[in-house]
Amino acid sequence: MKVKVQWIEGRTFLGESGSGHGVLMDTAPDIGGRNLGPRPMEMLLLGMGGCTGIDVVMMLQKMREKVSGCSMELEAERAGEEPKVFTNIKVTYVVTGKGVKPANVERAIQLSAEKYCSASIMLGKTAAITHDFRIVEEE
Repeated sequence: MKVKVQWIEGRTFLGESGSGHGVLMDTAPDIGGRNLGPRPMEMLLLGMGGCTGIDVVMMLQKMREKVSGCSMELEAERAGEEPKVFTNIKVTYVVTGKGVKPANVERAIQLSAEKYCSASIMLGKTAAITHDFRIVEEE
């Protein structure tokens, strides 16, 4: 995997992924940014959400669950001093579908957290990560 990050101006940077996608990153105006994009630490948290979401949806589909939606809400706390690493991350999954079994959702989340989601496992080296979920029954 290879990416490129280029300084644009002020505190704004353009990230380019090896797969050809770009993302603008910036900081808040009070530290010289223009608030043009997510903060780099937000990008890490977004990456973790995407990583675990892909895992959970794929596993639920393999379990033949009728899933029509899945979203993750991630809330993180950071250390007070440098380096301001994540110290706590709470992930709440909202799974929508018909007759989705809670035990299967729980198992998919566990497998993602412990075996498949590289981002979660890596961030778990500095942060305590907790998970919960709710299922929204589709009519």
